Amino acid sequence: MLNDRVLVDPDTGAAERRSGGGILIPATVQMGRKLTWAKVVAVGPNVRSVEVDDRVLFDPEERSEVEVQSRTYVLLRERDIHAVASEGAVDGGTGLYL
Repeated sequence: MLNDRVLVDPDTGAAERRSGGGILIPATVQMGRKLTWAKVVAVGPNVRSVEVDDRVLFDPEERSEVEVQSRTYVLLRERDIHAVASEGAVDGGTGLYL
């Protein structure tokens, strides 16, 4: 990885979703602009706020896909990441935070 690049493995999750009322929404339905979670696989030397194995939130429309050893990854710039999630207690905190 070079410069400020981040290689992530996007969460494929369930293709179908359920609404709050329990209605099944098929994968073919186009929703509005929705951000996607992914796991960081590798980072470049100039990346400061993200580490390997972090979960990050990014816009799936601002991405470049790359295939490495038959797996599809997404290549992002650090500035294209909207949030970093951390699970577990940090400095006495609890739970998931952004």
